[in-house]
Amino acid sequence: MKAEAAARRFGDFSIRPWQADDCDAVVAVLGQVLNEYGLNFEPEEADRDVVEVSQHYSDRGGEFWVIELDGRLVGTAAFFPLHDRPEVAEIRKMYLLPEARGKGLGRWLLKLLEDRARERGFRYARLETAAVLKEAIALYESAGYTTASDAVATRRCDRVLIKPL
Repeated sequence: MKAEAAARRFGDFSIRPWQADDCDAVVAVLGQVLNEYGLNFEPEEADRDVVEVSQHYSDRGGEFWVIELDGRLVGTAAFFPLHDRPEVAEIRKMYLLPEARGKGLGRWLLKLLEDRARERGFRYARLETAAVLKEAIALYESAGYTTASDAVATRRCDRVLIKPL
């Protein structure tokens, strides 16, 4: 990871680059949040990137961060270049456990992801989400994301949003 992606703080939260020994905790966070919304963790499909973080993020020019509170992993946030559109950063895996929500952290993380993508030369931020994630969609729309015409890449996600950077 580049120096710009070093650990950051937001209140009591520490945001740092993913490390290999974070894998189990990342899977647990995703599983808990997805279950909360009636969605399934899909390690062979939509969530393959969290079991193969290096291949899907750092090896292809992306970044994957973990969010900690009191030494415990409570969230994730990431982006990588879209395969067929290198000017587009796909925002991925923005998941927060309940104790990390409602504090402005999600909005701050989204802006940080966008800023990092812009610094890296991306012209657009894109994301896929599920309609059941109403709070997340409200956040994205309030941050300027609009519905994209792209096809959705996973069964779980039924919304694609995009924003110029």
